[in-house]
Amino acid sequence: MNIAVSYHETVTKLQGLDWPAPGPFDRLEWFALLERPLFAMAEDGTERVLLPLQRGEDGLEALTSWFSFVWRPIGASGELLQTIARDLRRRTYMVMLAPLPDDDGSAGRTEVAFREAGWLVIREQCDENHVLPVAGRSFAEYWAGRPGKMRTTLKRKARKIEVEIFSRFDERAWADYQAIYAESWKPEEERSDVLEAFARAEGNNGRIRLGIARADGVPVAAQFWTVEKGTAYIHKLAHIEAARPLSAGTTLSAALFEHVIDIDGVDLVDFGTGSDAYKRDWMEQNRPRYRLTCLDWRQPRAWRTIGKALVRHLAPHNRPG
Repeated sequence: MNIAVSYHETVTKLQGLDWPAPGPFDRLEWFALLERPLFAMAEDGTERVLLPLQRGEDGLEALTSWFSFVWRPIGASGELLQTIARDLRRRTYMVMLAPLPDDDGSAGRTEVAFREAGWLVIREQCDENHVLPVAGRSFAEYWAGRPGKMRTTLKRKARKIEVEIFSRFDERAWADYQAIYAESWKPEEERSDVLEAFARAEGNNGRIRLGIARADGVPVAAQFWTVEKGTAYIHKLAHIEAARPLSAGTTLSAALFEHVIDIDGVDLVDFGTGSDAYKRDWMEQNRPRYRLTCLDWRQPRAWRTIGKALVRHLAPHNRPG
């Protein structure tokens, strides 16, 4: 089999190719928004695999942003992935890949490919992903299973809140989202221009679900979701701290859940990464996300990192008692 490996610093030469994109963070349009890309591609004439990477301070890393839910190789061929991994040893001593899912086999397949290509691979859980399998339920059936406190809060306070949900990008609604976020408890967004460019693209394709909650006509809570291929993704949510007693966030969340379940008919709601306790009230399953640290033990630059990893691995076994 004749496998060719190539490297690209833009998506320009990749755009004419047919790439699988199971979610928003697998599309070439998404990667085009990010900085310092290095796309490693292997193809054999019938199949191809793409590894979206970026240059880090040490070695290469997965090409992600601060609000990426997931990262994985694009394409399923283990042999092509192994060929890329082998070739990468000529370019760097370390490749760090995260956050990888394994519910679709991506983490395991990537780990095996790099090991077979001669890398020392350290696999660790780095995050978690809360999801809701809808399982054919209506929103009413789903809501009946939520904690009593949530259901009581919605019943008592929803009438004080007006909700509007946009399925296309709306300048006024986005300005409301930005104003709410600025007055919320959330830290300042890193590269908010990337988030806005992403929102505009999702809106232009009809995938956005941007919810704004108002009290007496004043915007007090906002949430940015998208819907794609049977999955609703919850990207960002915020509310004004002064409006916390109104529980506008709960009312807005419930309205968006109802919309994506009863109108969009999704099979899954994905709350992204993070261990926030409130996500457990809305979600029903928790999936791990993994980091693979791939080190070329033949290169001296990797030895210090390998040593630190060994110490970290052995430390619990050395504790007295």
